[in-house]
Amino acid sequence: MDRPPNPDMGFRPKSLIPTPILVPKDEAPKTQEAHKILFAKNTKKSCVSVMMSRWKPIDDLALMIGIEQTNDLRTVHSATKFSCNFTLREVQQRWCALMYAPSQSRLAREAIENLHPETVESVHKKAIFSEGEEALLATFKCTESPELEQFQELLDKNGCTFWRSRTAKDLQEYWLLMKKYFLLPDQVIPLDGPDPHPPSFSDVEEDICDVDLDQPLDEALEKELELQNRRNKRSVRLLENEMSRLCVLVDSSLGPNAATQELDSDTLACLCGQQVRYLMQHQEITFGRDADEFSVDVDLSLEGHAAKISRHQGTIKLQSNGDFVISNEGKRTIFVGGKPVLQGHRTRLAHNNLVEICGLRLNFLVNSNVVNAIRLEASFHTEQPLK
Repeated sequence: MDRPPNPDMGFRPKSLIPTPILVPKDEAPKTQEAHKILFAKNTKKSCVSVMMSRWKPIDDLALMIGIEQTNDLRTVHSATKFSCNFTLREVQQRWCALMYAPSQSRLAREAIENLHPETVESVHKKAIFSEGEEALLATFKCTESPELEQFQELLDKNGCTFWRSRTAKDLQEYWLLMKKYFLLPDQVIPLDGPDPHPPSFSDVEEDICDVDLDQPLDEALEKELELQNRRNKRSVRLLENEMSRLCVLVDSSLGPNAATQELDSDTLACLCGQQVRYLMQHQEITFGRDADEFSVDVDLSLEGHAAKISRHQGTIKLQSNGDFVISNEGKRTIFVGGKPVLQGHRTRLAHNNLVEICGLRLNFLVNSNVVNAIRLEASFHTEQPLK
């Protein structure tokens, strides 16, 4: 196999030789079109210089090793893992720069010489296998199970063909890969019928999710997304503050009893959430979460996520003196006005109290007209109110 020992020994593929465009210095552009042509040329040169700055010494070393092994830029582009996701055109331009630009070639060589020996060794370990190396490995048939000593013997006999950093372990692993993908000459690709047990959609999705997507991060894009995220959060906070201020203005303009003006004479109180409104039309109601064989008066699952709420979370009772009492009979703690009500305990519910259960927030509103009538009626009785 013809291998160019280095970029300066005459390997110049004709397809990669750039065509120079000469512009006489004494001829200045006289028309607008000429100005546009010169501007396009200068822009192209600046873009090429920016592209060259993305190449690192390990990329140049990997490119040189790949060309020496395969003599094919397309193979090097597809099989070499560079530090950036270079395109084929960028790889071609970089190789031309290393071949025909003495200054860039000198700088690249100096940078490679300054690399740490372990870094250089890691790049050499990832060198692409040449056709000659694959031909030697193919001498082992697929029916055989060669040992590590046999690969070491093959490496000792053909040291001039194998890359200088190859080990017997490397040869064995690559031979197993060739066998796995039916690349050995004595292998025949089996033409199996349809799989009787094809993988399900969830299995394929899980395999896709498990794949390590090693894609380089765009630092500029990540910074822009983080900045935009901060702006969005700040806008949301401003809107929330503005909403609370507007709610206060609306409440002050409508009066303290504006929220209960819509309640009829049959409704004692109301639990108002963001999604639904529960009307209390009996002196005692139960609240919690409906199930197949269990129902409550107030189903909190209609308001939001209520999976953690007990089926029978508690009760709300109107006493004869006109006071409302809430009892916690479930496992979850109920917060009334920010104060916790544990299981087996109860507390008084006042008008406009905020009731919180597992993230759900309900505002308790009392129909003062009906409750005052009940208090008036209770004043004629001798029963003592529950304290």
